[in-house]
Amino acid sequence: MAECPFSTLMEPISATSLLECQSRLAQALGAWRADAGALLTSREREALDAAPDGILLVQRNGRIVAANTAMLAISGYERHELESQPLDVLLPEESRSTHGPYLSSYFAQPARRPMGMGGSLWLQRKQGGAVPVDIALGHFGDEHNSLAVAFVRDVTELNQMQQRLKFQATRDTLTGLHNRWQFGQELQEQLKIAQAGGDALALLQLDLDNFKAINDGYGHAAGDQLLREVARRLKSQLRSEGILARLGGDEFMVLLVGENAGRAHFWSEQILAALSLPFKLDGLALDFGASIGIALYPDNAQTGDDLMRFADMAMYAAKAQGRGHAVFFEASMGKEMAERVLLAERLRMALSYGGLQLHYQPQVDVQTTRIVGVEGLLRWHDPVLGNVSPARFIPVAEASGQIVALGNYVLDAACRQIALWLKSGTPLRVAVNLSAYQLRQVNLVEQVRTCLQRHDVPPQWLELEITESQAMINPDQGRQVLGALAQLGVTIALDDFGTGHSSLAYLQYLPLQRVKLGREFLFPSPCRGRLMGGIVHMVHALDLEVVAEGVEQPDQLQLLRDIGCECFQGWLHSRAMSAEQMQAWLVAA
Repeated sequence: MAECPFSTLMEPISATSLLECQSRLAQALGAWRADAGALLTSREREALDAAPDGILLVQRNGRIVAANTAMLAISGYERHELESQPLDVLLPEESRSTHGPYLSSYFAQPARRPMGMGGSLWLQRKQGGAVPVDIALGHFGDEHNSLAVAFVRDVTELNQMQQRLKFQATRDTLTGLHNRWQFGQELQEQLKIAQAGGDALALLQLDLDNFKAINDGYGHAAGDQLLREVARRLKSQLRSEGILARLGGDEFMVLLVGENAGRAHFWSEQILAALSLPFKLDGLALDFGASIGIALYPDNAQTGDDLMRFADMAMYAAKAQGRGHAVFFEASMGKEMAERVLLAERLRMALSYGGLQLHYQPQVDVQTTRIVGVEGLLRWHDPVLGNVSPARFIPVAEASGQIVALGNYVLDAACRQIALWLKSGTPLRVAVNLSAYQLRQVNLVEQVRTCLQRHDVPPQWLELEITESQAMINPDQGRQVLGALAQLGVTIALDDFGTGHSSLAYLQYLPLQRVKLGREFLFPSPCRGRLMGGIVHMVHALDLEVVAEGVEQPDQLQLLRDIGCECFQGWLHSRAMSAEQMQAWLVAA
């Protein structure tokens, strides 16, 4: 056998290209007229072993002449166990019957197969199991004495990387559900099937009701835990009944195939029930819940884009009804959605350019009519929309995640105004409402402390109002947060007393100084006096002051005097006014 010029292979070989390895070895082997019975020289063996990919020299009859070190590592065989063995030893059982004819065909007409990629297959290892490999083939010699050279590359890591890339391209990495792109593909495919078969589809869009408050209040790690828990509950509830996706943020999608409106309503109720259970975090039980919008094919829309758009509109309508609702799309929602989108965008602009303003309604001593404090009420005049009432923009702020920013603005504006009144010699206590979202923020106490320090305001001039419902969502947490606020020195007031579902026994454990009665108690009724008197007496027994809201008639004020109520606010004395008007009023008084 003529000496084969393998010296070119002693140079470093790049592992980046299987064809590069193949081409260089082919040049070295091209001058060698193969002799299957001859042994490789030590230099030839070293050259083969220097290659980074596996190399096999194979006879026409499928017997292995030589295998390099990389091939031994891939296959798990020792050299003496592999060389002189039939090539079938490396093939899975199911591939052997088809590979023999393929090899014969290759040797019969090698010219028809230029040196290049031979394809991908699974290679059987000695220890059991198979490994994915890519094969490149070459041929040298003549028709009577020839060899095939196979370049074998283990592509296990490449396949794993491709799988990871595919997962990242199609799956939400946090929850493992379909991502937005993949869900869009699934939706289009199911629409084609439904159109061909006359089937129905129901698309449910879920948005968590309290996610931003938890995410902002307890940190992004807690928010991520909640999202994973929601995905787990959805998969557990639906099992194989729907196609699930997380679009991003706290928005989830459920596609129900072959389901009509009745079944969509059933599944939405099941989902809401599953998500109504509190989320447990570090010993706390946090409520979140969800709102669901439902759009149907073919009843509501014919395309995937329209289905998703209509489900989104229905979801916002569900949020407008309060927590834990599912709403079907209706044609009238288009106009409502456009208004809500416009409101949300204009509100975002107002927060950035200062288009919001606090007005102040006096709280007045019942006996002396002296102003003892004010309540700060948020007002918004937009250049495009005009005056926008809180009844319109507060629900939009909650749905769009801007409610915390609104609360921060109100707190800062109140402290800034307190500081101005202190400097002008007309000090006045200012009461502002805390939203449920603010109350759940873990850094609320620090925010209040920082705001007081920033404006150099003594804490006793700031009053924070919470509603009964807010205080009772999580009583232990509420008591803890309110206690920390009270330690700062701010006043804590319970708003809308008697309209919620609080436990009277629990009230004595809240750090309250003041209780506000809603205007509902002042409505004319035969037992109004006895009812109001009983409430005031009970609140006084807890050593708390009473403020009555919505006082508009002289007889209402007289009733408050008769039963010993300390303070009132309402149109009978004055409407809410700007800071400038309030300052003029104070100076005049």
